[in-house]
Amino acid sequence: MATSEALTDGVRVRVESRYVPEHSDPERGGWLFAYTVSIANEGTDTVQLLSRRWVITDANGEVEEVEGPGVVGAQPVLRPGESFEYTSACPLRTAFGTMHGTYVMVTDGGDKFDAEIAAFSLSTPYAVN
Repeated sequence: MATSEALTDGVRVRVESRYVPEHSDPERGGWLFAYTVSIANEGTDTVQLLSRRWVITDANGEVEEVEGPGVVGAQPVLRPGESFEYTSACPLRTAFGTMHGTYVMVTDGGDKFDAEIAAFSLSTPYAVN
């Protein structure tokens, strides 16, 4: 589950995560994971990503929700057939966890919908999930 994919109203969201050991400090309870997201418009309407909502759960069951406008400072507009890709990171206090969420999208006609971000794992190579 280090990768995930979901299709909502013509918007396909693919995510791939990886452990970043060079920016982690397990002795002090800090693990960093990077994830790359590809958002592709496979529908017939132009859409814009307005905001994001992430639900992050660590190995202890601690849940953190993160909401905000856009992604990496952008609110990309995707015409049919276009895609947008970005990479971000998530710190955890455990060696593994999961993330999932939604992007609030709006069509050029003004209709809003939530594009699903399917659950994916954040896991070190040696973690027992």
